[in-house]
Amino acid sequence: MEQDQEFVEYLVKALVDHPEDVKTERVVDEMGVLITLHLNPEDMGQVIGRMGQTAKAIRTLLRVVGAKRKARVNLKIYEPEGSHRGPRREMGDRGGMGMGHGGMNQGGSMGGGQMGQSISDDSSIDEFKL
Repeated sequence: MEQDQEFVEYLVKALVDHPEDVKTERVVDEMGVLITLHLNPEDMGQVIGRMGQTAKAIRTLLRVVGAKRKARVNLKIYEPEGSHRGPRREMGDRGGMGMGHGGMNQGGSMGGGQMGQSISDDSSIDEFKL
């Protein structure tokens, strides 16, 4: 098994609930190396991550491993035909109690903090007026 393929399996097995189901296929052609990842459908969300960020990070690391050997390496995550992802949650349905960005802070005013103070402080601006 090649180093890039071993790397993908090691990384993904550390992320998923069913590491025994993680399998990879490696194909080399004129475009470079393609590693196809097969995993338990229940683990798909853990490997893809929110907004695809985990999969993107894995692909980035894999390209670095490939660059070390002067090879273009790509990752394909196999999704079996007929499989379905869970229903998409709405942006507001995160299940947490926090307000997130743009909410009121504990003092009851809208965000701002340091930036709001520097904008309203005219004493430092006076010296730059023409």
